[in-house]
Amino acid sequence: MKTILILSVNPPGTTRLRLDREVREIQDTLKRSKYRDSFQIVTEGAVRVDDLRRALLEYQPAIVHFSGHGVGTEGLVLENDAGQTQLVSNESLGNLFKLFQTKIECVLLNACYSEIQAQVIHQYIDYLIGMNQPIGDEAAIKFATGFYDALGAGEPYERCFEIGCASIALEGMDEADTPKLKARPRPYAFSGIKELEESAKIAPASPPVQPITQAKTTTITDNRRIKIGKGNFTEIKEGNNTGKIGRDYIVYNNNYSLGNPQSNLADAATELQKLLDHLGQSYSTETTLGKMQIAAEAVKQMENNPRLSEQIRSAIAQSGVQEFQQRLKHPAAHFVIGALEDWQKTQNI
Repeated sequence: MKTILILSVNPPGTTRLRLDREVREIQDTLKRSKYRDSFQIVTEGAVRVDDLRRALLEYQPAIVHFSGHGVGTEGLVLENDAGQTQLVSNESLGNLFKLFQTKIECVLLNACYSEIQAQVIHQYIDYLIGMNQPIGDEAAIKFATGFYDALGAGEPYERCFEIGCASIALEGMDEADTPKLKARPRPYAFSGIKELEESAKIAPASPPVQPITQAKTTTITDNRRIKIGKGNFTEIKEGNNTGKIGRDYIVYNNNYSLGNPQSNLADAATELQKLLDHLGQSYSTETTLGKMQIAAEAVKQMENNPRLSEQIRSAIAQSGVQEFQQRLKHPAAHFVIGALEDWQKTQNI
């Protein structure tokens, strides 16, 4: 479940905003959405500087929604302990969000002139939405309603942004170009619940793991390269491996386990399929260049992920590249297999 933290502040002396209505509209929108059980909303009003830090620490949100006033280069408007206006600089905001960059996926700054803050925070957070000029109450609320309508329907952040802008335009307002999105899509970042469900449907099911019988223990006394079955693996000094002689050992993060070749192949193909589906959100699956980019990025991700790399290496060693290709259902599969064959040679499989 993803937490949405809504922060609202309207100090005395500033233009009155319908923040209570905006919060209510967001809550009602998600309450009636298809994926309502995938989100929880936490609200904080009259936010002070200390409240901002504490709320991020306490709730560890995936989405942060700020409703209030922005003053461009001077920062965002919060309150002090006396309930009066206190500006928080762009640099301070950037430094704060930097500390939560592994948790927060998207920040929506529903405040005037907040595109400047969005640019600063975007150094650390992948999806930022800010306003490039003043935005009226009605337009801000319509944008938020459209955004969370799409989010609750399982759409990715880019689509949520587009539907939010369309919601403003549908009302006949001329502020549809005021919200601005800064996006840095990454593999395995939030791509929309709907897409994740569809990816799971096309992933091949893993055959049941065969039971291990006639176990025997082998004590390793030295680091060396060995060949067991069809796979080449490195033994780890002083490690103990228990398994039936003649079966293939599989190595994940220096831990040995026995596996059925077909099951290992299906598991590895499923993992790669998920990676390709995520990359398909960032690169075109209809152009040759896009497919080549997906293949190159897939190999890069494997090289940076020891567990996935070893899993695919083992599957290819046991079953071969062609059989592995038959498990993949993706427009870029042919290009990925070509990249895997080259990667296979460099890895000495």
